[in-house]
Amino acid sequence: MRKLRILLALLAIFSLIAAACGDDDDSDSASEPAAEDDGGEASDDGGEASDDGEADDGEADDSVDLTQGSDLTFHMVTHSDDGPFWSVVKRGMEAAGEDLGVEVVWLPSVNDPGVQVQLIEQAVAEGSNGIAASLPSPDQLIGPLQDAVGAGVPVITLNSGVNDYQTIGALTHVGQTEIIAGEGAGRFFNDLGATKVLCGNQEQSNVALEERCQGLENTFNGEVVSEFLGLDADQTEQQNTISAAMNADPDIDGFLGTGPVIAMSGLRAAQDLGRDMSVGGFDITPEIIDAIDAGNVAFTVDQQQYLQGYMPILLLFLNVTNQNTLGGGLPILTGPGFVTPDNAADVAALVEQGTR
Repeated sequence: MRKLRILLALLAIFSLIAAACGDDDDSDSASEPAAEDDGGEASDDGGEASDDGEADDGEADDSVDLTQGSDLTFHMVTHSDDGPFWSVVKRGMEAAGEDLGVEVVWLPSVNDPGVQVQLIEQAVAEGSNGIAASLPSPDQLIGPLQDAVGAGVPVITLNSGVNDYQTIGALTHVGQTEIIAGEGAGRFFNDLGATKVLCGNQEQSNVALEERCQGLENTFNGEVVSEFLGLDADQTEQQNTISAAMNADPDIDGFLGTGPVIAMSGLRAAQDLGRDMSVGGFDITPEIIDAIDAGNVAFTVDQQQYLQGYMPILLLFLNVTNQNTLGGGLPILTGPGFVTPDNAADVAALVEQGTR
C-alpha cells in the first residue's frame, strides 16, 4: 500500500510540474497537502483495520510496507550557501525524508567545489544509499560522482548538471534547462523595450549561471553585457560593483541578475544612480517577490527549488526500494516558470509558508 500511495503521489506531482512550467500558481503547495492528507488517511485506515479483526492480513502487509526503507540514508551534496534559495531546497529534502520515513543528510559546500568533492567522498564513505548532488563545476565534480556510481551508489543531479548527468551515469537530473530559462528572460526584456542589458553573475565558474546569460543573448534583440559582479555574501560590494558598471555605460537600460540577491543589488544600484531601468532576476526570495508586487522588478524566473529538494529523495527512494527510474534519459524539468506582477501576490503567500 505504501508503494502504491507513493507512486500515485509521484504521478500527481509530475502533473503539477508540467502545469507549473507554464503557470506559477500551481506548484509545491498543492503537492504538499496532498501528501499529508494521504499520510493521514493511511493512519486512519490502519486504525480502523486494527479495530476490525477481519482485516488482520491486510494490516500485516501494511506494517511491512510502512517500515520498508526506514533504514535508508540519502545525502544531498550541493554548492549551497545559507541564502533564502537553498533554504527552500533543504526544506523540500526534509519534507521528502519525513514523508518517506528515511534519513536525509544536508551537506552544503558554500560555493567551494573542493569542499563539495570532499563531501561527496564523505557520503560514499558513510555508506550512503543514494546521493543527490548539484554540479556547478563539472571539471571538478564529474569524477567524484562517477566514482560514487562506480561504488554502487545511485546518483541524481539537481539544480545544475543538466548537461553532464548522463556522463556521470546519474539516474536523471532534476532542475531546469538554464539556456531555455535565459531565453525566456530575453523575451521579457524585448517586451519591456530594453536595448542593452547587463547580465550580472554572482558565482564565478558556475556554468549554469553563464548559460542563463547565454540564453538571454540568444533571444534578446539588443546587446547583452555579461559579467561577474560580486558574491551574494557581500551585497554592499556587489551593489557597488554593479553601480560602477552601470555608471560606466549610460546605454545600459536593463539588468538581469542570475540570482535573486544580485537582482536586488542591481535594482538598488539603478535607484541610487537615478536610472530608469528594467530589472529581472532568477529564483525567489521574499524581497524580490515584494519588489515585483510593488512594480520595481519586472519578473523573476522560477525554477521551483522546493521540487529540487523533494524529488531527488523520492526518486532515489523508489530506485532503491523498487528499481524505478523516471525521465527516460531526459531531465525532469522543474522550470522555467515566471513570477510577474500578475501572480506575485499569490506566490508571496507560498513564500511565507516556505515552499517557494
